[in-house]
This record gives sequence, C-alpha cells and structure tokens, in this order.
Amino acid sequence: MKINEIKSFPVWSGSRNLFVLKIETDEGYYGLGEAGVSGRELAVQGAVAHFREFLLGKDPRRIGALWQEMYRGQYFEGGRVLTGAISAIDIALHDLVAKSLGVPVYQLLGGAQRDSVPCFVTSGAPMGPDAVDDALRYIGQGWPVVRFVPGHPETGEDGLFEPRESIAHTAEWLTKAREKVGAAPVLGIDYHHRLSVAEAASFCQMLPPGTLDFLEEPIRDETPGAYQSLRTMTEVPFAIGEEFSSKWTFLPYVEQGITNYARVDICNVGGFTEAMKVAGWCEAHYIDLMPHNPLGPISTAANIHLAAAVPNYSWLEDRSPEFTFSSELFPVQHELSGVGYPLPTAPGLGVEFNEEMAGKPFEFWETPRLHRRDGSYTNW
Repeated sequence: MKINEIKSFPVWSGSRNLFVLKIETDEGYYGLGEAGVSGRELAVQGAVAHFREFLLGKDPRRIGALWQEMYRGQYFEGGRVLTGAISAIDIALHDLVAKSLGVPVYQLLGGAQRDSVPCFVTSGAPMGPDAVDDALRYIGQGWPVVRFVPGHPETGEDGLFEPRESIAHTAEWLTKAREKVGAAPVLGIDYHHRLSVAEAASFCQMLPPGTLDFLEEPIRDETPGAYQSLRTMTEVPFAIGEEFSSKWTFLPYVEQGITNYARVDICNVGGFTEAMKVAGWCEAHYIDLMPHNPLGPISTAANIHLAAAVPNYSWLEDRSPEFTFSSELFPVQHELSGVGYPLPTAPGLGVEFNEEMAGKPFEFWETPRLHRRDGSYTNW
C-alpha cells in the first residue's frame, strides 16, 4: 500500500477556521486529520505541501518512521506550524491504517482502557451571577467539572483587559460559586496566559483554600522557571500544555513537577505518535491528561481514541453541550452522550468529512486583540 495523494482543506466552520487533511492510498483507503494552529491555517497548508513532496509513494503503515522523517527531515526542526502539519498527517495515517485493518484507532494504541470518555464543560457566561447560575445548571445536568473564563468589571470598552481589575472581580465570584455548588464539584478556570507571575500569585491568594481544583495557563509557558516561581506561591493545581508542540516542551513541566494536569493538544503536539509518548511520561509522574480540544470533530475523535487508550486520564475538553458542527460538512461525527463520549466501535476515527463542502472560499479569521488602558497589547 502506498500514499498517492495528500489533500489539505482550510475550511470555515461557521465561527472559525478548521484545517482538515486527507491522505489517500492506491488501495482505496483514506484517513482524515486535523491541525490545531488556529488562525494560521494557510501556514500549515504550506508546510503540508512540503511534506507531501516526499510522502507520496511511501507506505502509510510506517507511521513512526514517517513521523521521524517529517520532524527530522529539515534543519529547522519543530515549531507549532510544522508540528501542526505533522499532527494532521499523523492522525490521518492512524485513521487510514485502522480502517485498512477494520479496527478503531485505539486498537493501534494498545486497546481500550475505559468504556467511555469523561468530559468537562466550560461556562461562557460573564463572571458574575450568570456564571454562578451556569455552574449550578451544568452541575444539575450531571456535569462533575465546570470551567470558567476570566471576568472583568464592566467598562463598555471593547477589548479592554486590566489584569488587576480582572483578578479581583474573578476571585470574588469564584468564591461565591464555590459557596453555591459545595465542595464536591470540580471547579477550574482558564486564564489564557493573561497574567504575570505576581498577578497570578495575587489571584490565587485572594481565593479561600479549596475554591479552585485547577488553574489553567495563568501565565505564558516559554519560561518554565517563571512557573516554578509561581508554584512556590500557591498550592492551586496547574493545568498546562495546550501550546506545547513536542515532548521536549513538556519535559521541564513533567520532570520538575510544575504541572498537575497535562493539557496536551493532539493536533499541535505531533498527533498520536507524540501524544502517546507524553502520556507515558506523565503516567510515570502521576500526572493525568486533560486534553485541549477547541477544534473540530476530527480533533474530538482523535482525543476520544487517545483517551480510550491511556490509563492516566481525567477529562476531555468539550466546547459546550450546545455547540455542534454542520452535519453537511461532517456527516459522521461523534455525539456527546450525557457528560461523556461512548467508546467508538467503527473502524478508524469514526468521523467523515464532505470534501464538496470544503470548496467555499477561505475566510481569514483572527483571535481577539486585548489591550490595556494605556494602549499596550496584552495576551488574548
């Protein structure tokens, strides 16, 4: 069996872009993959075009060898654009090979270790009474884990973010949320790397003990020493890793005990091949995976199979129970059942993509731009 075509589709999903990839073979088997470099899909498409030149004619079953060739086959190794492209290809190869064998992808990864994949839900309500009500509603529906987004006092100015104002407002309402829901539900917040070490420390110190079960990405990840410093200032567990593009980036966070939940993104880190290595490494350090999954149905499918195959797993990010993707664009996709996903049984990933729907013009999409009152930009 040989690879005879690799197609890439930067597509508009209705609210943002997705990057979908398809690998075809001379025996009629095909596989689907997805890259996670949101907002830079054309850059990933360019990287895929380079990889395509030497992948055509190769045996798709040599997944590990092809991963090494893609990663090591240039002088400038790694980086999120390249590993995003590698991720999409690696996921598609697993889908393709599993289909050729008539088995779900998790069978290629050692078989299923659980019967369903637990998820967490995110409240999109502004931090305040609505967020507390949202948490009560989700918990009433059976969700054991609710994640919040940072709050900010109402200013009327679009895109304004002042960290000190945000942490005071958010800490106040998180405290009220914990008082309302009680001790049993798991509560977390994603600060989306918008804080400094000092601001993140102040935020944690404003919270009564036991308020938060995890704090996600409070600061940027480029300097592990900064996270080490923050670690000494708070006992709140950290959830870190959604921006990491290799096992090497995870190294200090795992080896030095900086993270407590690994937010591995299978569409950025290098696909199944790299994610399984990160999972094994985390298992040895008693760290559970809590994957990043803000993308499309192929990403969700890949994460479901990853979750099925590893022992050290907490919850999968689900964008929200109300969010769905077009059944025209993805005629077969995994459906949430209650607060989790049932174990797939179909060959491959168990998702299908309509190429004809991908022929629409590409739409440029940018992440929001946040600014301070002095006019300087800050992280989204």
